[in-house]
Amino acid sequence: MLLMRIIYNKIFLEHDIGMHPENKKRLEAFSEIEPLPETEIENGERYLHLVHTKEYVHHVKETCKSRGHLDPDTATSKGTFNAAVHAVGATVMASKTNDFALVRPPGHHAHPDHSSGFCIFNNVAIAAQRLVNEGKKVFIFDFDAHLGDGTVKFFYTTDSVLYWSLHQFPAFPGGGTVSEIGDGKGKGYTINVPLPPGSGDDIFMDAIHRFMPVAEQFNPDVIAVSAGFDSYQHDLLIDLRLSMNTYHKLGTILGERFKNIFATLEGGYDIASFPKCVLNFIDGINGRHMRFRESVTDSRIIAIDEYRAKADRLEKNLSEYWKV
Repeated sequence: MLLMRIIYNKIFLEHDIGMHPENKKRLEAFSEIEPLPETEIENGERYLHLVHTKEYVHHVKETCKSRGHLDPDTATSKGTFNAAVHAVGATVMASKTNDFALVRPPGHHAHPDHSSGFCIFNNVAIAAQRLVNEGKKVFIFDFDAHLGDGTVKFFYTTDSVLYWSLHQFPAFPGGGTVSEIGDGKGKGYTINVPLPPGSGDDIFMDAIHRFMPVAEQFNPDVIAVSAGFDSYQHDLLIDLRLSMNTYHKLGTILGERFKNIFATLEGGYDIASFPKCVLNFIDGINGRHMRFRESVTDSRIIAIDEYRAKADRLEKNLSEYWKV
């Protein structure tokens, strides 16, 4: 069995935007746990047209030259465009080799014609669309704490991609309710699991077991993971309460059920624990023991009641299309 490995290059540090939640220290922190070998990365600029408009790509290039902001949350530096197109290239590489693209800037908030939420080019959507163009069925699993609004919108009307997101609600960017299950021939191919603030390991794992049968019925050729670790209990940008144990359990579940899995990095901003969460997830995928363990978290009572009500409604909404 081929093991998932990390695809990384210091080129991603060229996206140097100083004091910002999405900063280069996120990747530099890995050196305190284990060295990150550098991989030769493909320049992914030639893939941008799969998702993004020519006008937007030109706008990003020009904005990076002046170190401007693409939107109020998304800053650039002179090295940002180079880092961003190589993040795309690394994600496409990962999709060919079942690996983990440890990249920045992240991508799942990026739309065809604009940036959003620290994201410039939609790495996972580009890689997924390339696979769809090859006739593949792709299951995009997005466990970042924020809805991947760029990704879900792009695939909302297709039945070639199953998009499943577990995200805090309410939270940036808004949306991602249980009633949003796709449109046209894509009806039933979007699964939004809104997690109330205060949700811990118990709620998250219940959602995984409850809706994983849909992904299995979809019978994908490839699983594309938008791997965000900002659901971790000490992350300052959100109010979810996952322990690092859960990322290992999640990786184990995916690794046991599916063959072709690749991942690309999204969020995760608690520098001290973020690398451990990533490595736990990869170890789970690879069937290895959990290296970093801590106490399991419980959800707040009010969160449990809210989650159960929404999960029941989501089951009802999906029951026309899948056995849930």
